[in-house]
Amino acid sequence: QVQLVESGGGLVQAGGSLRLSCAVSGGTFSRYAMGWFRQAPGKEREFVAAITRSGGTTYYADSVKGRFTISRDNAKNTVYLQMNSLKPEDTAVYYCATNRGTIGTTKGLYDYWGQGTQVTVSS
Repeated sequence: QVQLVESGGGLVQAGGSLRLSCAVSGGTFSRYAMGWFRQAPGKEREFVAAITRSGGTTYYADSVKGRFTISRDNAKNTVYLQMNSLKPEDTAVYYCATNRGTIGTTKGLYDYWGQGTQVTVSS
């Protein structure tokens, strides 16, 4: 069974940075495109970023473009989300997820999900 474990969340001041990690086990990591989503209290879970199986192509939500960077290390079965210039509106629980099919921004395209890591940005 595929398992995903996120880490790296925390409390940071506006303008600061965090790097999230998502370790994947129980499957063939290089066969999955990977995505990051987030969910703020009272809101729907929304797409943040995605990366293809090889890491050659990335996708971002407009709200994070230019501030966040998704990357992956297939040798370590890990995907990362580098978050810079953080804003209070980035506060949410961040989730990583696997995608065995067509990469996209819709959460229904993703198969397995982690438990999430909390990111809180203070003003």
